[in-house]
Amino acid sequence: MLGLTSGGAVLDLLPEIGGAVGRFTVDGIDVLRPAVPGTRNPLETACFPLVPFANRIANGIFRFGGRTVTLPRNFGDHPHPLHGQGWQNLWQVLSATHDTAVFAYEHESDSWPWAYRAEQRFVLSPRALRIELILANCCTDAMPASVGFHPYFNRTPGSTLRTDVAGVWLSDDDCMPTAPAAPATFLDLAQGAPLRDAPFVDHSHFSWSRRATIIQPDGCGFIELTASTALHHLHIFLPRHLDLFCVEPVSAMPDAFNRESALDDVHVIAPGETLSVWMEIAVRA
Repeated sequence: MLGLTSGGAVLDLLPEIGGAVGRFTVDGIDVLRPAVPGTRNPLETACFPLVPFANRIANGIFRFGGRTVTLPRNFGDHPHPLHGQGWQNLWQVLSATHDTAVFAYEHESDSWPWAYRAEQRFVLSPRALRIELILANCCTDAMPASVGFHPYFNRTPGSTLRTDVAGVWLSDDDCMPTAPAAPATFLDLAQGAPLRDAPFVDHSHFSWSRRATIIQPDGCGFIELTASTALHHLHIFLPRHLDLFCVEPVSAMPDAFNRESALDDVHVIAPGETLSVWMEIAVRA
């Protein structure tokens, strides 16, 4: 574990567990859901990167550049691979100071037939955490990509989430999108949705404003999550019977590689080129 500090903020990083965040606190109060002590599972951490694709690819199969790509399952018996390779591999620490760190993950071509390099740059300030994710295409062919972040928050009796979205994708039992629906189908996010007794949600929201407010009266108070322009989808996860929720800024909806209507959201990275996105989580007065 690598620890950073800035004023009253503390950040614990887990480069060996998918380059994940283990804990982020301000004035001793958890801003993110802290990692389960001793875990080796990135799903039990505070936040991890989604690279080189975010969320699911249907049955792990898609076509790009005249070839068919077939990916193995990476989430137990779930039929659709998700979140790429970065979250399940070790990241190298390239540099670290008391309040910054840079991690890197290098992927050689395999079932994902493109070599790439991903970097995460963490910048901690007294009341905020900024993470930049940079994806570089290291092969001689263009590479498709969708990227994002997967932060976890504590769900308390008073937790409320507010943001602006144009709509939400309905989904089937495997969490694959089926049809667009009105923005308040599951949560009235525009008015501020109480999360304690909210329904189960594991859905992609589109045309997100890239700014969300999370109110935690039983925790750190007022959290503002902002993201870069490319991350204009927001995946919200509210599991049943767990005191957590996820607000995930991502660049594309699930299975975008296989959907003609979503191909504009798939970034095509030319050889030697990069895609850069960022997310900031700040505690406001």
